[in-house]
Amino acid sequence: MKFTVTAGHGASDPGAVAADGKTTEAALMTELRDIVAAKLKAMGHQVKTDGDRWQNLPLVHALTLVPGSDVAIELHMNAAESFKATGVEVISLPPQREMARTIARRIAHTLELPVRGAGGWIDQSQSARGRLGFVRAGGLVVEVCFISNPSDLAVYLDRKWLVASAIAECLAPPAWGQS
Repeated sequence: MKFTVTAGHGASDPGAVAADGKTTEAALMTELRDIVAAKLKAMGHQVKTDGDRWQNLPLVHALTLVPGSDVAIELHMNAAESFKATGVEVISLPPQREMARTIARRIAHTLELPVRGAGGWIDQSQSARGRLGFVRAGGLVVEVCFISNPSDLAVYLDRKWLVASAIAECLAPPAWGQS
């Protein structure tokens, strides 16, 4: 299968920043993108990313990678004013609802966090973020946890390799693509 795995934000946009003032969403999701991509490649799949290892190109580049992919995901972390906000969600168009829910539930199970939205799925039209270019292009936006919640962030940092495995396994289960 052909996958696109991108990291949110990039270039000079750090995305959300943790309470320590140093840990950025862009850096964490670039690392996760690199791990997920390596796992998918090790499974024998073709993978496009929005930059080389540790590099995160601007979003406009990520948008060009979606066409021609069987599945395209962009990795993000949520943030909120309240440090108590928690959970996992995946934003997509309705045809990708079940895949979005599967990814969200696997990440939530791995991190022992709740799913948000409709079983982990957020319909783009219902999102406070409005119309997302990556989703309009056919991709899924994965909100792994809340970087603004110190507990979410700590468990993510402890289990990021397990999160990467969960994502890769959801994207490329052995039975998919075999007929």
